[in-house]
Amino acid sequence: MTQGAGQGPDVRTATLRDFRVPAYVHETTGPAEAGPGAPGDPGADGYTPTQRDLPVINRGDTVQVQVMPEPPQPRASEEHGPLFVVGDVHGYLGELMAALHEQGLVDAEGNWSAGNARLWFLGDFTDRGPDGIGVIDLVMRLSAEAAAAGGYCKALLGNHELLLLGAKRFGDTPVNSGAGTATFQAAWLLNGGQKTDMERLEDHHLQWMARLDAMEEADGHLLMHSDTTAYLDYGDSIEAVNDTVRETLTRNDADECWDLFRKFTKRFAFRDESGPSAVRELLDMYGGTRVVHGHSPIPYLLGDVGSEDESDGGGPVIEGPHVYADGLAIAMDGGVTMAGKLLVCQLPLAA
Repeated sequence: MTQGAGQGPDVRTATLRDFRVPAYVHETTGPAEAGPGAPGDPGADGYTPTQRDLPVINRGDTVQVQVMPEPPQPRASEEHGPLFVVGDVHGYLGELMAALHEQGLVDAEGNWSAGNARLWFLGDFTDRGPDGIGVIDLVMRLSAEAAAAGGYCKALLGNHELLLLGAKRFGDTPVNSGAGTATFQAAWLLNGGQKTDMERLEDHHLQWMARLDAMEEADGHLLMHSDTTAYLDYGDSIEAVNDTVRETLTRNDADECWDLFRKFTKRFAFRDESGPSAVRELLDMYGGTRVVHGHSPIPYLLGDVGSEDESDGGGPVIEGPHVYADGLAIAMDGGVTMAGKLLVCQLPLAA
């Protein structure tokens, strides 16, 4: 059972306003990070990812999911097929296959069956769950199959991809964390790293992860992994952000990669009263009318934190994506690692 530091699994908060960020060891912040949203503030956007990220309810081994035949097929337009997004998967391959099949994106054998539909994964394929490499292999295969059918299947870079890349490249090399000595290897293990994933990790997996975009726009939706404004530190356009992140990974500097990981691990920028203005700042810079993100589980955004006692089927009830910040943000992490739900949904969503 993986637990968050200083954060008991049985804690529940009745209202969103009463929710507090866990008591992590915070990094020293400069003037740009002071004020509202600074570490320790109820709406804090950042913390040091050198302790456990979020508590996890033990789901046991891979869940056996019955796949029903003859799913409904998405209706395609003349130019582009329908647009779908997938929240954080974290190694839960069985749940992913079932959710994709339910939406008519794959057939009973797990092959692409959606024609010219468009599918975006929002990052975090590995860690915590039992088969992160299997998830990456599936996404890579579906990308080829979708392209051959006239659609596409694409993926964004999540903070756990950065963590796995760092653990593989840098291991126990010390990095400048601002809160003492840290290493990618220790952070990876502490945040759900699976040794079986590391053992099965091959060069083509590493190359694929290192080439992933950090953000993209589709049909007016600004797609990104983390609910943070830290993307603004990397460029004034989507292309610039993606180029900067890719170049950072290419330079293979441990401290630079750690800083990138640290910033992409920030969360909750859109959750509280200042949330709508934070979303608008991103939309004004990069375009789009809504932000769609993963990273922060919906139970946390709602102040509904699961517990070990709920792992027998009474965990957080997640019906679908969470639309918030005056309708400007859509959260897609259904908390599959907390006995929640792995979300695959078609855009647009009603506010």
